[in-house]
Formats: sequence, C-alpha cells, structure tokens
Amino acid sequence: MEIILKKAGEQVLDIARQKGVEAEAFLLHARELGIEIIDGRMDTLKEAEEIGIGIRIINDGRVGFVYSSDLSGPAIAEAVNHALSISRYTVADEHNKLPQGNYAYPAMALFDDNIVSTSLEAKIEMARQIERVARASDPRVRIIERAGYDDQEFTAVIMNTHGLYAAGRANSCGLYIFLVAEEENDAQNGFSFMSKKRIQELQPDAVGQEAARRAVRSLNARSINSAQMPCIMEPYVVTRFLGLFAQVVDAGAVQKGKSLWEKQIGQQVASTQVSLVDDSTYAEGIAAFPFDGEGIPAQRNTVIKDGVLQTFLYDSYTAGKAGVKSTGNGQRGSFRSLPYVGTSNFILQPGNKSPDQLIREVQKGFYVTELMGMHTANPISGDFSLGASGLMIENGQLTYPVRGVTIAGNMVKFSKDIEALGNDLCFFGSRAAATIRLNSMSIAGE
Repeated sequence: MEIILKKAGEQVLDIARQKGVEAEAFLLHARELGIEIIDGRMDTLKEAEEIGIGIRIINDGRVGFVYSSDLSGPAIAEAVNHALSISRYTVADEHNKLPQGNYAYPAMALFDDNIVSTSLEAKIEMARQIERVARASDPRVRIIERAGYDDQEFTAVIMNTHGLYAAGRANSCGLYIFLVAEEENDAQNGFSFMSKKRIQELQPDAVGQEAARRAVRSLNARSINSAQMPCIMEPYVVTRFLGLFAQVVDAGAVQKGKSLWEKQIGQQVASTQVSLVDDSTYAEGIAAFPFDGEGIPAQRNTVIKDGVLQTFLYDSYTAGKAGVKSTGNGQRGSFRSLPYVGTSNFILQPGNKSPDQLIREVQKGFYVTELMGMHTANPISGDFSLGASGLMIENGQLTYPVRGVTIAGNMVKFSKDIEALGNDLCFFGSRAAATIRLNSMSIAGE
C-alpha cells in the first residue's frame, strides 16, 4: 500500500516543481471494523475502507488545499491545478511554510498483526462476553443499551518538495458498553470502554464489571448542601479536564489571545505535584506514531514540570510565527483537512498514592465520578461551572451517592489546588490521568 500512496505523492511533487511552487502530499489508507451487540445478538456490523490524498500548495506564502479519493493520474493532475488556482485567491502569510529536509524517524512497533488475524467470530464473542459479565455482575443491571468491539488501521505517507518523506502504519482496537441499572424507582446509566494497541490486552470482563459498578454505585443518589470541601476525581473525570488543559497550551489559541496561560512560560501555573507531557513516542498510547500530520518526527514534550509551564504545543505554522521549532503537534483528522495544533498521548504524570489512600486521608469530601457541560468551560478566563455526580466521603470512606450538584471554579485555582495524585494511571482514548485530590472546591447543592 505504501508504494501505491508514494507513487501518487510523487506525481503531485513533480507537477508542483514544474510550476515552481511548494507542495505537500498527505496520503492515507484506512480501514475500520465496528461490531455492536444487543441482548447477545449482533445488531450492527460495519466495515469501511477509504483511501485519499490531501494536497497543500504554497505559492508565495498563499495556501491552496484540495483533497481527493481518486489517485489516478488525471485526477491528481487536476487536483494540483485546482489547489494552485485556489492559492491565487488566498491571503499571503510569510509563516505558511512546509517542513524542511529529510528527517530521521524513531523505529516504533505500532502494528499488531493479531488484530488482523483474529477471526470475526472471536471479536463478536468478546462483545458478547462484555454483556454477559455486566449482567452477571449485579442483578440490578437490567438494560444493556449496546456493547461492542472496534478496530482501526491506517497507513500514512507524507511527502513535500523540500525532500521530506515519511511513511508509517499503525492499528488499535477497543471494547465498550453502555447499560442501565434499576432499583425501585431509580435508573442510572453506566459505561466503560477500553482501547489497546494489542488485542491480547483487551479485557472484556473488566469492561463489563466496570460499567456495572458505575451504574449501581449511582442508584438512589441525593443532593447535598452547598459547601467548600476537598474533592477527589477519578481518572476519567480528570481526563475531561485535560481537554481544557489542551486548549490553553495550544499555540494557535495562545497567538490569538485565547489562552489564560498566554504569558506564563516559566511561571508556576499548577501545584508542584503536577507534571504534564505530550508524548507521541509512548508506544503503548493510542496516538503513538513516528511523525505528526506534517512529517515532523515524534517527540516527548514536557508541557508542565513540577507545576511550571515549560512550553506550548506547536505545528509548523504556529512555530514559525513564534520563532521556535515545531513540537510535532500538527495533527490531521484525515486527508480532508489541513494540519492543526493538537495533542498526541496527553498524559498527566501519576503520583505514588493508591486511590484508597487518597480517600482515607479525607475526613469529609466529594468523590467526583461524572461531569456534565465541560464544553462550557472558558479556556480564556479559565472559569467553569459544571454539573457533577459522585459519592460523599465521610471519615475516609465512600458513603452515599450524590447527584444534582454543581462544581464551580477557575482553572488557575484548580491547577494549584491539586495536592496529591494517585498511582492508577489510566488511558481514555489518547488522554491519561490518575486519581487526583484537590484541596478545596466549591460545591453548589441545595
């Protein structure tokens, strides 16, 4: 497949050189499989495959971009001419430049042949196993909305007229379930999902048990009085906050004045317990890959170290604008888009305390298990006000479930109030975190 993609890319570059413009070809071949089970029966089986090219032309600082799923010679020639035509009408910007040179890329084993060789029947059985285990975990689990298995694989090739050539292949797989537990007049949702680079590491039983536990622990919840109290957040909740962290360290947002950490490089932005990295070289992470969406080599970037902001995340454009090197964070969702600043494996480094120890050290507090409305948090001011559910902590023990409350605060105070981190690092997609404990948070209840 790489040979087919490379041939199409070479045609783009040949035509661009003849016309005296810079060009980049981003080529992608992707496959995916999705299986959903309801009540033990296969409800959905989806297999999809696509191939395509994104062509970026830079003509005296003006960008023209087109994409196509047709890699034939005439279609490629037409696409290049179309991109060149578009570039004549766009605004010139001196920072519109392509990466220079021929890079060396890290050797990374990111393709699991066992994902491909495992039979469809075995994959279906994994999804059924999740459902069976969830039902057996607790009699109050009454409804399985859906359980499933999915896997993805892709081959990417990036070439440009400055001699860059990057090619790589990767795949991953995952399991998930959504269910409902019922007791008396109450019903609560539960979910769990797991993504892995190797199919042997998938654990259907753990996924089913986790979803059941999430639903059952929330039954018959009640509200509480408003208060200021310590908060503990489990890993999934913390990764939701990492999405906000990702926005404020995005160099594009910084350069537009849309980040509360705009002028904070070298400053203490979080407690000394906090260290945050973006690491596309971390082979166990779903987002591991030898290069980013522009062909910049994979690297490990320390974003925050012991609470001090070390760097923002850059693609080639924002790096050129800032006069620094790209951090390898030019991401692409597909061949249909230009690169943009994004995270790879975004990891809040764990601490050395167990989650139980974090709880035992709290006399009275709130253990947060779910947040609602994270999209309303403001990355410019840092303010947030979020619906929350969880469990009360009393005398170092988790007690009754709570819902219908709001947690409010600001990212500046939130970051500096993190007083301890657990040792239970968990990945949810490409973001990873452990349990954290905050010194104090405002809880609005009755």
